[in-house]
Amino acid sequence: MDLEHYADQLRQQFLLAAEAHGDEALGVAERLVALLDSAVQVAMLGLLSEAADELTRDLAPDTVELRLRGMAPSFAVTRTESGREQGGGPVFGVPDGGLPAEAVAEDSTPARINFRPPEHLKVRVEEAAQREGLSVNAWLVRVTAAALSEQSGQSERGAVMSNRLRGWVR
Repeated sequence: MDLEHYADQLRQQFLLAAEAHGDEALGVAERLVALLDSAVQVAMLGLLSEAADELTRDLAPDTVELRLRGMAPSFAVTRTESGREQGGGPVFGVPDGGLPAEAVAEDSTPARINFRPPEHLKVRVEEAAQREGLSVNAWLVRVTAAALSEQSGQSERGAVMSNRLRGWVR
């Protein structure tokens, strides 16, 4: 991933802003830009590192790492067998956190849904997700898949779950 493009944009905007205040301000800005280059790089790497941590929480037990080759960062995703088979850590209503493989199929496309629970339920959902170290969205997906799996008796009938919906919504 090339961060230099973003650093260049920041430099250009900073110098453009300084130029509006005259030659003296532009001279000071040019000297400051040279000093800030490494700080900008470190800040961008910090941002990418936090993004990798957040993705890891959402994809648990799979992990996302930020790797550096020189100053070129890249993300590395490590898929675990249990992540593919179970969908991650503990899930409410499922003793070992396991989900049917179909519920977390690698080729499934995420869909959007608008969910508006009452405030007291929202608070409980957020607390449960936090206890498991997941985002609210990841927690809701796991709990929903587990509940639907139990409800349909999937283990007895061998039904296949799908997370695709087709049609119109108003």
